[in-house]
Amino acid sequence: MTVAEERIGPVAVLTIDNPPVNALSTAVRGRLLAMAALLEADPEVRAVVLRGAGKLFVGGADISEFDRPPEPPTLPEVIAAIERSRKPWVAAIHGAALGGGLELALGCHARLAAPGASLGLPEVGLGLIPGAGGTQRLPRLVGLEAALPVIAERVMLDGPAAARCGLVERIVEGDLLAAAVTFAEDIAAAPPVPAVGRPLADPGAAFWDAAAARIGRAAKGQTAPMAALAAVRFGVEQGVVAGLAEERETFLRLRGSEEAAALRHLFFAERAAPRPAALRGIAPRAIGRVGIVGAGTMGAGIAAALRNAGLAVVLSERDETTLARGMDTLRGIFDGAVKRGLVAPTEAASRLAGVEASVGLESLAGCDLVIEAVFEDLAVKQAVFAELARLCRANAVLATNTSYIDPRKIFAGVPGVERCVGLHFFSPAQVMKLLEIVPLPETAPDVLATAFDLARRMGKVPVQSGICEGFIGNRILRRMRGEAEALVAGGVAYWAIDAAMRGFGFAMGPFETQDLSGLDISFLNREAARAKGAVVPETPGDLLVRAGRKGQKTGGGWYDYGPGDRRPQRSTEAEKIIAPLAGTPREMAAEDIVARLLAVMASEGEAILAEGVAAQPSDIDLVEVHGYGFPRAKGGPMFQMQRRSKT
Repeated sequence: MTVAEERIGPVAVLTIDNPPVNALSTAVRGRLLAMAALLEADPEVRAVVLRGAGKLFVGGADISEFDRPPEPPTLPEVIAAIERSRKPWVAAIHGAALGGGLELALGCHARLAAPGASLGLPEVGLGLIPGAGGTQRLPRLVGLEAALPVIAERVMLDGPAAARCGLVERIVEGDLLAAAVTFAEDIAAAPPVPAVGRPLADPGAAFWDAAAARIGRAAKGQTAPMAALAAVRFGVEQGVVAGLAEERETFLRLRGSEEAAALRHLFFAERAAPRPAALRGIAPRAIGRVGIVGAGTMGAGIAAALRNAGLAVVLSERDETTLARGMDTLRGIFDGAVKRGLVAPTEAASRLAGVEASVGLESLAGCDLVIEAVFEDLAVKQAVFAELARLCRANAVLATNTSYIDPRKIFAGVPGVERCVGLHFFSPAQVMKLLEIVPLPETAPDVLATAFDLARRMGKVPVQSGICEGFIGNRILRRMRGEAEALVAGGVAYWAIDAAMRGFGFAMGPFETQDLSGLDISFLNREAARAKGAVVPETPGDLLVRAGRKGQKTGGGWYDYGPGDRRPQRSTEAEKIIAPLAGTPREMAAEDIVARLLAVMASEGEAILAEGVAAQPSDIDLVEVHGYGFPRAKGGPMFQMQRRSKT
């Protein structure tokens, strides 16, 4: 039964039991509505306590229903029935009360919470706004300043924070159910005024303007956050009844939008990513101490990410000077986290202290996992693993952080190759969520499970990739950059291409991105291929590098950059340099530029799927969104291809 009932004296206790997250499915809503009517008519019931079974109150709506027309009874109907009750309903909240779960609690007459409770309205992250009264009831309970971050900015409240702002009446340290039953009996004679009946004054235009500016900046082009703010404001100005109607209309409109569909697509993909079906039942190896070979930008970033996850780290370099520079980089990462208010100074110091700095590889002998993060040179990597194979115990996992090189070549000749795997981190590794996991044909299942478990512990989005040049992400990036340069060769201005992709939602266009990462990286790869006899056509990027323009680090690449200024400025010098490979200037509509680049990304994705390099289209979308800046609200290139094929 999705909602069970028991009686404790004159109090009816309803327990929502719909694992795993007690989602408010059609069956749960129907049962709640029926029970509300029955309990209202029962003279022996004086009050109702509503709670969730298992580890949480209610995790939200049943998102799988969002692709279907709304099915009665709706959650607003259920909440309205609870709110109309002459007998008080008390929500006993433990664990999470999210989205529709919090809205259900807001419809109750009172709320108690356990200290570890987590309350929030994360709907804007799915391209929606709260659709069952959250934008109207929460401000009337806690005030606008406390409510807007929860409604429009995905701020979560723990139990004590919820109590301080008035969202819950009390934090219960002991038996939550017993306390809720007693509380319900105490208020039965004079139930509190429901949230919809509480006054809320209009703070004036200056307040709304400031909120719009703040929320708009953080929204990064997504529609839902500003729509949530608009719904709150409408209810303040027009009254709660009109506000509830406006909220519901907006919710239903957004539910059918492409943005919401894209964000749902990513939600399900992200939820499934850490738990591949092929690894169910396979236990990962125990990892407590991790070695890193190389203390450059990538190695230091990986070390920070591991320490943030609570793992002990040994950071190894070839000499004292390089090692000291790496530790300075690591210290700067933790100091930056303190300045941004992400960690306390004592915690930052503890994380840094958990890194053992070492010259040479000998200190890595006792590590459970060793990650190589040296530069992309096959011979250097092979030498590192030959030495690690000699030093490390036979069951230690060995991982390479290569971006392009075939891991089979890197691990050639390493004894026990079944313990070897590719772990492609993205820079800055302490920030970027993507982790491409690249197993060898011989990689043992428990080693692969260990890689996925490590990603989970580090809070990363893992995607398994087959072996090919560039794996999933860099292979698509190379194809897209090649197409962008083909447009330049066809006479389209590079800055117009960047502007079109920014307009689509990318933070940077392909040429701005090249300047940021450095044009010389791809140039050196092409030069290496040419040195081996491959026919690699000259590109405009090659001309820029040969002229000393390698990007931001040299003050100029495709664009010019002033001293200490990362804002790109159109460059007449760059345009002169690339002129021999640029076609006759012509204009191209921004939407056509976007369509062409998306098409080649999706085409390469199709090839990747056909070759078995990626298991499913959503894996490719996760790689592009979390590793390459594809706008989240657009879902990824494979999602876009699928949507555009239907129109």
